[in-house]
Amino acid sequence: MPKNIKVSEIMKTNVAYATLPGSRDEVHTLLKDKKVSGVPVLKDGKIVGIVSRANLLKNPEEEQLALLMTRNPIVIDPDSDITTVSKILLDNNIRRLPVVKDDKLLGIVSVADIVAAIAEMDIDDHVGQYLNPTVVPVWTDTPLNVAARIMELAKSKAAPVIDSNLEVVGIITDRDIINASVIEDSVEMSDMSNGSDDDEWTWESMRDTMSIYYSVSRVKVPNIPVKDIMVADLVKAAYISGVSECALKMKRSKIDQIPIVNANQKFLGLLRDRNIIQAIANLN
Repeated sequence: MPKNIKVSEIMKTNVAYATLPGSRDEVHTLLKDKKVSGVPVLKDGKIVGIVSRANLLKNPEEEQLALLMTRNPIVIDPDSDITTVSKILLDNNIRRLPVVKDDKLLGIVSVADIVAAIAEMDIDDHVGQYLNPTVVPVWTDTPLNVAARIMELAKSKAAPVIDSNLEVVGIITDRDIINASVIEDSVEMSDMSNGSDDDEWTWESMRDTMSIYYSVSRVKVPNIPVKDIMVADLVKAAYISGVSECALKMKRSKIDQIPIVNANQKFLGLLRDRNIIQAIANLN
């Protein structure tokens, strides 16, 4: 089993990125168009942050990229090996690392890149040992904005969707949520009056003039049912499937998770791509 694969061999060099100063709307469009979960942020050619789908969903009313992004991101050298990068991603609960040499951004390496490399190996360990059975499902008719909040509170980027028969019929991910979201502009009012209706010294005209109207722009997640956008054509795997076998399924289908089922097709849990790379991180 190859252990010394270098980051430079698996990283993406054609990197989508944002620059400062920048806006949330630009990043929102970039993530949708490029179909990526996050991008590095550059200033004067140097990396100063990372902005992801999670940043946008957690701060829906923030418009400034400088305030949205995660500052001082961890970076990695192109000569580092695949085991090292896997451990860093797992230990820091992140999905991507900018690849930097002499302060220059050379590429980006992600969980998906490591999974693609694992697919070419011959790791036949059963995926069951890497499975996290704790998942938070949502019902098919749960409004998407509610599902997004549930996933945020559960710190989960994906959730199985169950029907009224308690069968898993789909998967919903943060990618689906961002793709369905829109930038909504609205006007709201703030009543700044210091008086009250019981205050005889406050003129009615003063209350009127103290009402302040201001514009608000936010990432709006629609309240459509999750069944309208969930992935229903599920790629499944058995509990005893091999690591490389499941990694190949993820690579070919361009997915981040696979439902794991038993011999009777009963849902056992979600195998995330992060679970897969534990097989590499555990190498000595």
